[in-house]
Amino acid sequence: MKLVVAVVQDKDSNRLSDALVKSNFRATKLASTGGFLRSGNTTFMVGVEDQHVSRVLDIIKENCQSRDQLVAPVSPMGGNADSYVPYPVEVEVGGATVFVLPIEQFMQY
Repeated sequence: MKLVVAVVQDKDSNRLSDALVKSNFRATKLASTGGFLRSGNTTFMVGVEDQHVSRVLDIIKENCQSRDQLVAPVSPMGGNADSYVPYPVEVEVGGATVFVLPIEQFMQY
């Protein structure tokens, strides 16, 4: 058995949740916060048999695409602010960070 832990952007959360349910996979959703952009994320935990891991990974990949987004840079807290340019910066967001962990036991009550 495996535990698939996927951290996805909130914008992809509902689409991924619907796709997992449609494919008969149960998942636990946890609210989380990203460190880089301090934006909302959702962490999915899915317990599956080994033979279903690739299908879960495919569902995550299909529903959590990365995209470019303009963000306002954070002003520097220290140092020289003369070189600070307060223009929006385009960064890549979205996608998913996925961990697949072995587990000994998985129970649902």
